[in-house]
Amino acid sequence: MAGFVQIIEYRTSKPDEIAALMEDFRAKREAEGDGPAPARSIACADRDEPGRYFAIVEFESYESAMENSQRADTTEMSEKMMELCDGPGKFYNLDVVASTQ
Repeated sequence: MAGFVQIIEYRTSKPDEIAALMEDFRAKREAEGDGPAPARSIACADRDEPGRYFAIVEFESYESAMENSQRADTTEMSEKMMELCDGPGKFYNLDVVASTQ
């Protein structure tokens, strides 16, 4: 089984601004239709800790994720996102070992 998931844990008092930034990024990437892109992404809010959020981004492979990470538009979006966060984000890089639908 191939696959790679990146989880970004972050805290923010501006969740609506981050959601708008992520949606704008997704729409622009979809319109361009070039280069690697996530297979799926999910935004989550922690019920037990208000202000803590997670972005879960799934890629076809580790290589696709790293190619995506090196794109200028990805770097720009990441920098803007971190400016909206209340402190640094934490990244988890995970190889998929099993998946069910």
